[in-house]
Amino acid sequence: MSVLLSDDNPFRTLIEEANNNSAILQSRYENHRVARNSQQSAKILADSFPGWSLDEILKRLDGPGTEDGFVDPRNCLVIWARPSPEVRDLICFIQNELKSISPSLWLMPPENLHITVLEAAHSLTEEQIEGLVQTLLSSKDVISANTAAYSRSRPTRLIKPMVSFDSAALALSFIPATGECLEAESSSNNEHYTYHHLRRDVFDMVRQTKVPVASRYIVPSAHVTIARFITQDGFVVKGSNDTETVDHARVRMLIDKIGEINQKLENEYWPKEGAIREGGEWIVGQEGLVIRRGRLWYGGGDAHLGEDILTARPAGPMARRLTTNQEIAGSIPASVILFYSYVAESTLKDVFFLSNDTISSHAHNSYTFSYPF
Repeated sequence: MSVLLSDDNPFRTLIEEANNNSAILQSRYENHRVARNSQQSAKILADSFPGWSLDEILKRLDGPGTEDGFVDPRNCLVIWARPSPEVRDLICFIQNELKSISPSLWLMPPENLHITVLEAAHSLTEEQIEGLVQTLLSSKDVISANTAAYSRSRPTRLIKPMVSFDSAALALSFIPATGECLEAESSSNNEHYTYHHLRRDVFDMVRQTKVPVASRYIVPSAHVTIARFITQDGFVVKGSNDTETVDHARVRMLIDKIGEINQKLENEYWPKEGAIREGGEWIVGQEGLVIRRGRLWYGGGDAHLGEDILTARPAGPMARRLTTNQEIAGSIPASVILFYSYVAESTLKDVFFLSNDTISSHAHNSYTFSYPF
């Protein structure tokens, strides 16, 4: 489908500044993450570093400081892509390496890992997000199913994984591919269209539904948050008056570990001799994009249809029952399935249908399918 581009699309600006040159776009992504890591490293290793910037909401939701009954007040509406199993495996390795230095680090669960293609709204109430969802679903110009499926018709690759960090969190970042290793089976024959172009188009597709887009940031970054700081444990020492101060030596150990990981990633997962190791390349939205709503700051939330997220654990050609909250027996032809996305050992996480009519007529049934996984 064609996308009508708006003049105030923030992603369009960078593309125009780069003269629509994918190599220049790639360099902007690379320069951004390298410069930011350098800046953050200097800040964190300085004698004046006061300690990690703790996520005060997350520490009340998970970990030693969990508060029963506490609810994250921030509701969002986003469009995500889920990492491939190979990328998830790489992230698991990285998380374990980080944990060896910082046992108190909060790790993003594998089923919650995601890259934010577009943040349509954030930090709103449930009622405000519900209003935006209804606007999205009622659109006649661009139905949400088209938005979710768009990445399958315009595949984009991300390559060169690297751990990016600041005093609050760590992420695995990538840069858009510009033709590296095109002979690889998973690669496209034309990489003029990049991940940044995808972000631009999704922005305008959402805008055409009359949903106002209010993203927190539009910087040239393609990253998956993999860990956050929720405590200073392990990074403080007690002084003479029993007061705690930052253990700068321990902080340096973590920064050095990140450098060690990044060197390994460059040596083993970046394009080399016409090939890319599994995990070093990510075809974004290969199974489609995921539209989610709710309290999803840490990878949770609901499908944009509400509570009707269909979950199952399919294996090979065997059929499994997918049950929604209504648990009304029914059936639906596989031809109306638009796409699925799976996380963590082929768990079916999100299912979207071909049209709003299909959603209306089938959203409250339980279904049995056979999937060729």
